[in-house]
Amino acid sequence: MSVEIKIRKGEPIERALRRLKKRLDREGVIRDVRAKRYFEKPCEVRRRKKKVAAFSAMLRARYENQ
Repeated sequence: MSVEIKIRKGEPIERALRRLKKRLDREGVIRDVRAKRYFEKPCEVRRRKKKVAAFSAMLRARYENQ
């Protein structure tokens, strides 16, 4: 996976870096790197996903009741 940002003519480096960070965030690269920083046991992965699914279901139910 390769993310490229072409610097436009006369564009400051800070703005190009901001565009790069936004693209990395949109594609989930930073999230993946942080998640894979440490080993997570398969049971922990299942537990985390189950917890996220339960929270999403609770929010969905709350939204539908309003």
